[in-house]
Amino acid sequence: MTPNASLSAPPRRTRGFVLLGLAVLGLASAVFAVRRPLMMSAPVCMAGRWHGCFDTFNGVVLMTLVALPLAALVAWALARRRRAAGVTSAWRMSLAEVGIVHGTVPFLWLTMMPGAGAGVVPGRLSLVPLRDLVTMGPLGIAGNLLVFASLGFFAPMRFAALASLPRILALAAGCSVLVETAQYVLRLDRVSSVDDVLVNTAGAVLAALASRRWWHTSSHTSAICRAA
Repeated sequence: MTPNASLSAPPRRTRGFVLLGLAVLGLASAVFAVRRPLMMSAPVCMAGRWHGCFDTFNGVVLMTLVALPLAALVAWALARRRRAAGVTSAWRMSLAEVGIVHGTVPFLWLTMMPGAGAGVVPGRLSLVPLRDLVTMGPLGIAGNLLVFASLGFFAPMRFAALASLPRILALAAGCSVLVETAQYVLRLDRVSSVDDVLVNTAGAVLAALASRRWWHTSSHTSAICRAA
């Protein structure tokens, strides 16, 4: 038993180093790709001024990247506490919880960011499906796909009750409707569009499909344990 354990330790350690290296490389690539807009907002953010930092796209992206080490630390602390308590899948649960929050809150912040005529112009509705997709552009569509992507990716991994594509679709659609309704009621000078709901929901479902390998295995194992 002892030789087998000693032989299995190096591959696990090597795999951990490889994953860590890939994560660092991915983060460095992301920072390099957005270095110019981030540096434009960095002085304002570092000065602690609200306007020009947290109410701009560049500032929110910068703060999201800066908070990545803190998010990783929170996930590690949660996982360590759960492992000490004997909880199974401690890392998966902790990463899923932190991923939902860290990956969703910044996009919701951007979505609820008021426009220049907030509180003055009345709310605007666009209820004709697919009409606004033409005016969104590639960047707008990509942004809407990412609004609830983290929720769709991590929620089925964390909550067994959500380990189903129809349930993720319903959850993302409901959350998107709430966001669009809030934009209209609060008069944020933004268009509350049915196309936003459709694209947001599609992003969550696509993300759930991307993580299906993990949450499908987890839910299947739980079902077997309950049956036993």
